[in-house]
Formats: sequence, structure tokens, C-alpha cells
Amino acid sequence: MSTWKASKRKAAKAMPEPASSEDALPFTGERLHADDALFGIDLLRHRAAYHEAIRRARMTDASRVLELGSGTGYGTAEVASALAETSGEAARVVGLDRVAPLRSARQSSARFLRGDLEDPPLFAARFDLALSFQVVEHLEDPTSWLDALADHLAPGGQALVTTPNACFSDGENPFHVKEYTADELEALLRRRFGEIEMLGVSARGEALAYHEARLDRIRRIVRIDPLGLRRRLPRTLVDFLFARLAILVRRGIDAEASLPQVDLDDFPIEPVHDRSLDLFAVCRAPRPRT
Repeated sequence: MSTWKASKRKAAKAMPEPASSEDALPFTGERLHADDALFGIDLLRHRAAYHEAIRRARMTDASRVLELGSGTGYGTAEVASALAETSGEAARVVGLDRVAPLRSARQSSARFLRGDLEDPPLFAARFDLALSFQVVEHLEDPTSWLDALADHLAPGGQALVTTPNACFSDGENPFHVKEYTADELEALLRRRFGEIEMLGVSARGEALAYHEARLDRIRRIVRIDPLGLRRRLPRTLVDFLFARLAILVRRGIDAEASLPQVDLDDFPIEPVHDRSLDLFAVCRAPRPRT
């Protein structure tokens, strides 16, 4: 089997520029860092959603793009760079998050705003395409987030949402308040959108085998705690252990069988099913607030 290490040169052209150590965000095991080869496959899984967003933007001539919950900014920067090639100066890509993006993302043409999804500093701005990838699972009450997606969408625009598929998740991420099934996410989104198309980010071949191996390792580890006592630990300790577990699991896979060589084609966007890694919802026709 080809290894991820052996394919790093191949992947380098497709990977965002590594973050400077001067502005690196703390490692949590949940927030992806583009310069960590251990998490390269996980990053590709999420980049598949951004590539689908770029494809849809080009198909619809969307030049105004908003990302709610842009995180480290690697995806917002990738969208901005891609649209700059096709839309030139007309492209306007904005990322909003509570944390500042990494320096590598700020080198793109994207504009980043610091703010909270409860009250986004967007005023009356409207966008052709609104993205919110891997965000809703972190929210106690998604109402304001959903309002922001719908209210800032231009007529004829579409909003794209991804979140882990509860049917094929390990369920151990302490940063996730709620993980959704496809039916649950669709019901939530229908509060503000008249048209919902439910797709999924799938995995095939070695990418699927990697995900299954990761799930198996996590389940073997948590069997040590059948009473769920880990969930009663202080939150700071839980977060620390989760970050260490994320590294331990991937190093274990690498040591046992080596991390596989995968690319974006191994994470197709297709009709949602129980073994989709992530739900991918396409939302159109915003409804007025009630």
C-alpha cells in the first residue's frame, strides 16, 4: 500500500501553505492544521466540500461568497484564490469567525472579519453563495446561525452546509454539542429555506478504509471506560485528552499499516446515505423570519 508520507510531494501542490509558527492556533484535535501530515487525509475530506463550493460558484457565476465559521481560513482562502482566476476583481470572498485566520490564509484576496454568529457584523450585505462547513454541530441554539445564512443570501443564491453524519461518526468529539442525521439537519434547515437538497461527502477505497480504521481504534480505546466516566471529567482535561487521542489514533494507523495515499477524488459528493462521512446540504429559496 502506498503511504501518505510517500505522497506528500504529490499532495503539496493541492495543500494550503503551512501556517507560520508565529500565528498558529492552539492544537485541539478538532481544528485542522494544514501543516500536519497526520491530519492530511482529514483535511482532504473537508477540502472536498470547498471544491464543490468552487464548482457551484463557477457554474452560477457567483462572485460574492460568505463563509460563516471560517476557522483557520484555509478554505476561505482557497475559494478566494479560485474565484480570483475566473471572476478577477469582481470576486469578493468574506470569512467570519471568532478567531483570527492564520497568516497563510490572510495572504489570499479573501477578507476576514472577527465576529460572533449570534450577531454577525455584516449589516445588509448579500452574497451569491453562503458556506458554513463543520459549524452547526458546535451550536447549542442554531437559530441565529440559520438566520444569518438565510438573511445574507442574495436572490437566486444558495447556501451550502456540512456537518458530520451522526450515523457514521465516532460520537466522541467534546466540541460537538449535537451531531445530526440527514433527516434532522433537513428539518432544521427547512425553518428558513424552501428548497433543500441533501447530499453527502462520501469516501471510497483507501479513504474509506482509513475512516473505518480510525473508528475502530477509537471504539477500542473508549471500551476501557464502559461507564462513560470520561464525560464527567473537568472540561479542560477532556479537551486535552481528546487532542492527545486524535494524535494517538492516527499514529497508530500509520504505524500499523501506514497512512494511505488519497486525493480529492476519493471524497465524492453524492446523494446522502448512512455511510456518508459528512452531510452536505444545498439550501435555496430563503423563507422570511417568523
